[in-house]
Amino acid sequence: VISSSGTRNPNIGTFENEFKVNFMNLILLGSFEMGYERYLSESHSLEFQVLANDRFGFNSEGKGKTYKTNSAMTALNFYFGNKPNGRFHMYPFAKIRFGEFEEPTNSGGITTTDMTAFILGAGFGYKWEVSRHFAFGPYASVGRGFGEAANARFSPVELNGGFSLGYRF
Repeated sequence: VISSSGTRNPNIGTFENEFKVNFMNLILLGSFEMGYERYLSESHSLEFQVLANDRFGFNSEGKGKTYKTNSAMTALNFYFGNKPNGRFHMYPFAKIRFGEFEEPTNSGGITTTDMTAFILGAGFGYKWEVSRHFAFGPYASVGRGFGEAANARFSPVELNGGFSLGYRF
């Protein structure tokens, strides 16, 4: 990505693409989050993510509780600063979650909640560029879900976060 002055930004080098995975949630929750980021300029990028076994916030499974949910998300990342080894970023996002949440009832049955919801939110994070092709860093977000059944069972406000590892090319 070349700036208006004709120089390359040291934070993203000559790369315009990045594939990344949230390895923290994969290890802790068993939620697989994979994304693609396309750098549109030196200060912003468009991101797409798919989330398999998406959880509501950081809720874990166990005691008969099972999430059968997946999501797709898009975000617009805005990068700040010009340090050669990393930058802060903020992003608004839109996400669609679909699937079900199952939990046992006191009578021995199973209650199923439709988790289908449209979610709008914003987040922030930091990325370190650790080598020619790799970047990693923490991020956190807060979103508001618009799904009637999901909001009846869970809070409409959802916190999320992770630690991603990305490969740039």
